[in-house]
Amino acid sequence: MHPKIIVNLKAYKEASGKRALEIAKAAEKVYKETGVLIAVAPNMLDAALIAREVEIPVYVQHLDPYGYGAHTGSVVAEMLLEYGIAGTIINHSERKVPLYHLSAVLEKIKSLGLVSTACAQTPVEALAVAALKPSIVAVEPPELIGTGISVSRAKPEVITSSVRPIESLFPSVLVYCGAGITTAEDVAKALELGAKGVLLASAVAKSPDPAEKLRELSSPLR
Repeated sequence: MHPKIIVNLKAYKEASGKRALEIAKAAEKVYKETGVLIAVAPNMLDAALIAREVEIPVYVQHLDPYGYGAHTGSVVAEMLLEYGIAGTIINHSERKVPLYHLSAVLEKIKSLGLVSTACAQTPVEALAVAALKPSIVAVEPPELIGTGISVSRAKPEVITSSVRPIESLFPSVLVYCGAGITTAEDVAKALELGAKGVLLASAVAKSPDPAEKLRELSSPLR
């Protein structure tokens, strides 16, 4: 079962260390209350600790296209299995990777039975990424990220133009959307446009009450 909400904690000060664990615990609590599965993607330093402490999926925010070996500074997919980490976000607009890198990571993740959420900035890129068969394609116009202006309201055509061809050509790939998703209404509109879930960040990561915000955001998904 894939999460319906993926919370990217990025490198926000408000979502690091003890606070990252608090947010993950809040997500777990809301999942147990509502049945809406929520995943969290903390920074690399927090991910392993959090994965040991919660029963919801924990993702890393990036992977390198290697296996174990002499790759200083790299994080490789096989490490995720050792720490109970469920998968990765890859190719976010804040951490773009070349096509060969994306392809190698997705192939490795698939072989290990883990979950991949591959990001794309446009419907054209989303279709190209979907051809590599990630678990999820998350389409996010970068100009709306962090603005509080949701893609589902400001640029609904980005969602519909991503969903239709991907569902037709690659039906096993789920299409999510992100960028500016901050309210239950934003989520409801995304679902109406055909998205199967949402990728978001600051709405939860910077919220003074992450559990309450997640209850709100999950309400259209129940």
